[in-house]
Amino acid sequence: MDAQGRGRADDVDPADQWVLNPRTGEYELRLSPSAPESSVPGPRTEGPRAAGRRTAAPGREVPPQRRRRTEPEAPVPGRRGRRPEKKKSRGKRALLWTGGSMAFVVLVAGVGGYVYLKHLEGNVSTTDVGTAGSSSFKKDEAFNILIIGTDKRTGEGNEGYGDKGSVGHADTNILLHVSEDRSNATALSIPRDLIVDIPDCETTQEDGTKKVIPGTSGVRFNQSLGDHGRDAGCTMRTVAEATGIKPDHFMMADFNAVKTLTSAVGGVDVCVEHAVDDPKSHLKLPAGESTVKGEQALAFVRTRHAFGNEGDLDRIKVQQQFLGSLMRKMSSSDTLTSPTKLVKLAEAATKALTVDSAIGKVGTLKDMALELKKVPPKNITFTTVPVIDNPAEKVKATVVVNEAKGPQVFDMIKNDISFTEVKKKEKKEKAAVAARLKGEKSEPGEVRVRVMNGGAPTGSAQEELAYLQTQAGVSKSENAGNAPADLAKTTLEYAPDQADQARALAEILGLSGAAMKPGESVTNAQGLPTMTLTLGKDFKGAGVKLDAKSIETPDLDKSTADQKQCAS
Repeated sequence: MDAQGRGRADDVDPADQWVLNPRTGEYELRLSPSAPESSVPGPRTEGPRAAGRRTAAPGREVPPQRRRRTEPEAPVPGRRGRRPEKKKSRGKRALLWTGGSMAFVVLVAGVGGYVYLKHLEGNVSTTDVGTAGSSSFKKDEAFNILIIGTDKRTGEGNEGYGDKGSVGHADTNILLHVSEDRSNATALSIPRDLIVDIPDCETTQEDGTKKVIPGTSGVRFNQSLGDHGRDAGCTMRTVAEATGIKPDHFMMADFNAVKTLTSAVGGVDVCVEHAVDDPKSHLKLPAGESTVKGEQALAFVRTRHAFGNEGDLDRIKVQQQFLGSLMRKMSSSDTLTSPTKLVKLAEAATKALTVDSAIGKVGTLKDMALELKKVPPKNITFTTVPVIDNPAEKVKATVVVNEAKGPQVFDMIKNDISFTEVKKKEKKEKAAVAARLKGEKSEPGEVRVRVMNGGAPTGSAQEELAYLQTQAGVSKSENAGNAPADLAKTTLEYAPDQADQARALAEILGLSGAAMKPGESVTNAQGLPTMTLTLGKDFKGAGVKLDAKSIETPDLDKSTADQKQCAS
């Protein structure tokens, strides 16, 4: 047992100690004086007057217990009278749990799902990753979490999984991107056998000193963790090197997380097209739907020989289906309204999790989870880095990024673009501003505009110019270099007699009325009046409309969290 004092409450179900206060609508911890110390931290009332008194949640005082009118004798110490309880709808009970002092949050990622109760402080392990991630979490920004499932053998019953004596490699990896407006999220699986370059990485040793571990080229992605003492920060740097997407934070768990979390929720529903009998993973399932938990759940997500071509890519698909089902189970009313399940989930999740120091506080984890919880399951996309067999190998064992598809996938995530169709919430503009988009539009060939970079990534002006000239038909366009100052938003300035050209270009680029700035034109090298398009920090890439929440994606094998699928 740890130093938190949990060992003295093994015979008490923590869920039974949390009671709904009908006056406040919140759950409160109530202990008898003779009860063992609770495994759930909370204030205690000291002294002889503590007998029979309830302990309130922090910051809230609960009145002393009332006696029943029909019973003149004093109540037995530690026992409370029960009043007739009004039945509440399942929806209302769920609301009480999510809104009360016993508030809970659901976060699903990697090899398992994680539920946090804000009173569980100190269970989560942390790693200092330095500059590999962000120094803090901000609610109003998009964020990327790297989920790592290691193949390290810990706990009893895991001898059949992973490499014997492994220091813990990056065996299962998912880069979870959550959009700025929380309308969508993308869970991008990174194959462990993907050939990458691992950069030099600084690690923090147990004594607090820093050590730089040299990088290496042309190796499997899973070697970015564990080998030569590399920590999760090295894996984060490897992701940034391979995809151009910088993870802000990481969460890591091992085999036990799947076993404990699936048992805590009472099992996860899975489906297989054909009966499974895999002697290597010991997985046995009949064709059709089954419920798996514990050892059987771990076997389901670990087996490679029961599905598809028995390779890691097919296993990734099965893991994605499993995670979607786990998300649905953890957000179901059966879980939301069960105090016992919630406490078990909290214990299992916090003990199984390691995160970067920036999000190690329970309050920060709660905030992050609440933001993720805003994303509709139908807009949470599971997909995998597009890959092809390694052409350098005669016997195919590893893969490399498919350069025909991979860059667009990475760019969509970097530019906060959904892989599912998302309806954009239109902001109401004042009539005069909205009117700028109404009226006649010129033909693209008649639009004369110069393009400047005012805050977009280097080279954006030239890339957008190439798109306008070769694909959009705006042949009378030119590159005017960098703007004198950076802008947060892209703007188009034009003279009154260029309004028809401005409306045409606004349609091509997806500009709002607010982005259109009536003003003056400039004269180009030929002495002709020209509009000025200044690309701001909101620029999403050449050819991508600024008002786009989703665009046509490359041909990818993908699914969403709300879909029920059968592994084959």
